[in-house]
Amino acid sequence: MKNSANRVVGLVFGIIYLLVGVLGFLVTGGVGFIATEGGLLLGVFEVNPLHNIVHLLIGALLVIGALSGVSAAKGINGTVGAVYLLVGIVGFFIADTAANILALNTADHILHLGSALILLGVAIGADRDRAVAARPAV
Repeated sequence: MKNSANRVVGLVFGIIYLLVGVLGFLVTGGVGFIATEGGLLLGVFEVNPLHNIVHLLIGALLVIGALSGVSAAKGINGTVGAVYLLVGIVGFFIADTAANILALNTADHILHLGSALILLGVAIGADRDRAVAARPAV
């Protein structure tokens, strides 16, 4: 695997999100699948089983992108970053409503916004020359 900022960040974030997804199941025993309040992961982040599954899917997607090449990693990092930006913002408005099917809390919102900034930043700012060089000439 050739190193690139997008591949490294995607792989690191992917592994972290996979780990968080697995660890989340250790604190969600007895928590409803889409409960609006969940178990506390690391004593701070609320999770429910659906939230854990989302973490596993996001983690797998980021790892697959990182292992697939610069262009794939760049696209997936940007897409996941944009989704996390939206989730981070919307989360503040749905936290105390029935729409909070991921059991999001303020710590989650801040973490999602931080993840979004890093993933979007690397997707937009890094590996510009590599992504262009990887495209075949027309």
